[in-house]
Amino acid sequence: MYIGLDQGTTSTRAILFDENFNMLHEARREFKQIYPKEGWVEHNPEEIWQTVVEVLEECKRVAESKGEKIKAIGITNQRETIVAWDEEEKRTLYNAIVWQCRRTAERSSELRKDFGKVIKDKTGLVVDPYFSATKIEWLLNNVEEVKRAATKGTLRFGTIDSYLAWKLTGQHVTDYSNASRTMLFNIHTLDWDNELLELFGVKREFLPKLVDTAQYIGDTKDGIPVSSLVGDQQSALFGQTAFEKGDVKCTLGTGSFILMNTGDQIINSQHNLLSTVGWKIGNEIVYALEGSVFITGTLVNYLIRNLGFAKDSAELTELALQVGNNGGIYFVPAFTGLGAPYWDPYARGLIIGLTPGTDKRHIIYAAFEGIAFSVGQLVALMEKESEIYIKTLKVDGGVSKNNLIMQILSNTVNTVVERPVNRETTALGAATLAAIAMGWVDKNKLKEIRKIDRIFTPKENREEEFNKWKQAVNRALNWES
Repeated sequence: MYIGLDQGTTSTRAILFDENFNMLHEARREFKQIYPKEGWVEHNPEEIWQTVVEVLEECKRVAESKGEKIKAIGITNQRETIVAWDEEEKRTLYNAIVWQCRRTAERSSELRKDFGKVIKDKTGLVVDPYFSATKIEWLLNNVEEVKRAATKGTLRFGTIDSYLAWKLTGQHVTDYSNASRTMLFNIHTLDWDNELLELFGVKREFLPKLVDTAQYIGDTKDGIPVSSLVGDQQSALFGQTAFEKGDVKCTLGTGSFILMNTGDQIINSQHNLLSTVGWKIGNEIVYALEGSVFITGTLVNYLIRNLGFAKDSAELTELALQVGNNGGIYFVPAFTGLGAPYWDPYARGLIIGLTPGTDKRHIIYAAFEGIAFSVGQLVALMEKESEIYIKTLKVDGGVSKNNLIMQILSNTVNTVVERPVNRETTALGAATLAAIAMGWVDKNKLKEIRKIDRIFTPKENREEEFNKWKQAVNRALNWES
């Protein structure tokens, strides 16, 4: 048996898989979202660690009840979120600063003007508060305990995978997929970049050692090997068996993340898509082209919890189907700014087109379209940048369960949308990578065991609504500046 430990933005999950990677058990714990100021988002790393302990123990108990042992653990994680800790004192020094946090928006705008091109050329990333480097710089400049640890030389930084690997095995490491999200890592040399370290004031010894995505790291205190670290979106790409150049997946979770496997080629995007490391296993290095939408599942929850439109997602869908159209409403889900291709931290959410005949059902339908259109825009840009026609869009994540949104998405991208039986591909990717690292499985077997739940094919042209939505996006840009 294997465990895929998926440390996400709102919850920590451990999924127990059998030898054929069938899902046997899921343990989940939510944790608190901390909002100290407008636009700031933090997590308590010690609370995250406690959830990890609990979900791993639950899965171990299930395995023991079946007379089985855990052969390996793979860790996948929310990526750009950063933790600072003191190696000597064995304690964290500040809350984790979450990928959604916009506290460094002003600093990022300055950097984009002066260093945007050099950072993009080296890292494949657009300068944005989303990435780790400005968060690390903020911690170094603003937190006294971080400053003291830096002076002592005991300061350590890591993305969540790195923090958990340290807690579980005592090793300060990260893999190439996570490193490529920090804005401190050169995707060409596959190493921390000295010029960027100097720019952000980060000493190399504060950062983790780089390890392969599938590589034995060490054992937990009860003797279970930890043998994979991988960023959540790259893990989903692997879990979807998107092993060939041109394969594309979209994870619709808290946000939406679309990745295309570009093989050993780095595509320098002209439309603000990101070039990132997919995975590194031995001599194989796979790059990916990525587009990010910050708000997806969050929008569904907003309709339910904040606006009180329905008790759950199923009721939202039922209401949307009653009208079957947006009634002239367009919903731009820019609650925390916009990701690709705009990278505008000052954009804000917008509902436009309200008339006396509008009711909540039209707004729900428009919100569903907003999710599909956000993804569709990035899929179209990927085709343009890569010059590869996308035949199938592989989807996963919680929102992919919604058949109406998936059908609107298929109509929007005008291609097949394929949903697997196992939609927990993020945890699956981590578990399979852990098994590969230990030599117990290969990619061919993973392709054989993947099963399809449903295929959505285009049924109507959405070009007119799609274009109107893009006009609405233009009105949402730069609102807060």
